[in-house]
Formats: sequence, structure tokens, C-alpha cells
Amino acid sequence: MNGTMEQKSKEIRHHLSDDVLMAYSAGALPEAFNLVVASHVSLSDESRARLEAFDAVGGAVLDGSDTVALHADSLDATMALIAAQDGVREAPRAAPEDAVFPQPLRDYIDGDLDAVAWRSIGGGVRQSIIPTSSDATVRLLHIPAGTAIPDHGHSGMEMTLVLKGAFRDEFDRFARGDVEVANEHLNHTPIAEEGEDCICLAATDAPLKFSGFLPRIAQRFAGI
Repeated sequence: MNGTMEQKSKEIRHHLSDDVLMAYSAGALPEAFNLVVASHVSLSDESRARLEAFDAVGGAVLDGSDTVALHADSLDATMALIAAQDGVREAPRAAPEDAVFPQPLRDYIDGDLDAVAWRSIGGGVRQSIIPTSSDATVRLLHIPAGTAIPDHGHSGMEMTLVLKGAFRDEFDRFARGDVEVANEHLNHTPIAEEGEDCICLAATDAPLKFSGFLPRIAQRFAGI
């Protein structure tokens, strides 16, 4: 890792919790949240190191588990599946140094910012919903500098990763690589900082709860 990327990683202040990383390691998160976690981990040395530790513990648990009998053709079937994928699988790639999106996200949308099809949702804010499984939703948000997202609460969990710029709410500041995890107990008004538009990747497993009447009307069309 070059010096520039190391410096960016060290500047990340808000990392994912052990509970979230363990759930990701165990495959227990919806696809939408998996994308946010993978994107954050690719930017954060600290979160990546903790995830690797959880992966190692999970492997050790499996090694110590009781064995079960397999069908006689299980090995042949597995090897056939591997052989069928050899021609299309690619080696892991690092995102270009000047990329806005980390590689897991680039893989999903097949590119960087210029590959995003934005849709206006009002107030200058734009979004692009990324297709995933139906148990949660993940979207890219483009928030103009100085613009506030209307005051809202949460019906479930919302996980927001900053990819460009920064935003503040009543509690803290979040910049590139930082993740804010919100639940039913958090009401806030995020505001993109002046000077640079803020681009975020946000996953939710339930609709937001907006306080104002007009945001609630717009919510029907935005699907937030």
C-alpha cells in the first residue's frame, strides 16, 4: 500500500463494530449491508485486520466441528463447479488510486462515478439504487455541499459509508471511509459540509421516518 492510501486509512475515525464484522464474516448480513461492509473494509486497515481475525476464528471453529457424511459424488460435483468457473474468475484488483469508489462497489456498478445513473429526489439531492436481494436496500447518494437531509429517524438499521466529501449531524463528523450506523434510537439531520459535494453509500433494512410532511410525500417516490 502506498503512502497516500496509508494516510487516508489512518484518517478514518468511525469504523464498523465487532458485531457487524462478525456478522459479515459469518455470512449473516443482507447483500445490501455486505456491499457497504466490503467497501468500508477495503478503505480501512483497522477494520480489515479485525475482519481477518474473525475469519481466522471462524475457520478454527469449523476445523473443530464434527464431520458429516457426504454423498459419494460430492467431490466430483464440487470440482466440476470449480472447473466451470476457472475461465471467468478474475484475480482481486485494487481500485485505481484516483478512484472515488472502492473496488467492491466498482465491481457492482462496473465503473466509478461516471458509470452512475443518478435520479433526482428533490432539494438537489440525487440517488442511484443498486440492485441487491430484497431483504434490504442500498443506494448511492449525491448531496450538494451545504445541503441538509431532512430530520429523520429510523425504523431499522441504516449503515452509511462516506465515499467523497463529508457530512455532519448533531453528534459527529463523517468523512471518506467513515461509517455511521443508525438504529431506531437515532434521530438526526445530516448536512453535507461546505466546499465539496458529499457522496455516500447507504444501506437500510426499513424505511426512514421523516419528521416533515413534504419529505414524507417525497419518500413515496424516492423509496427511502
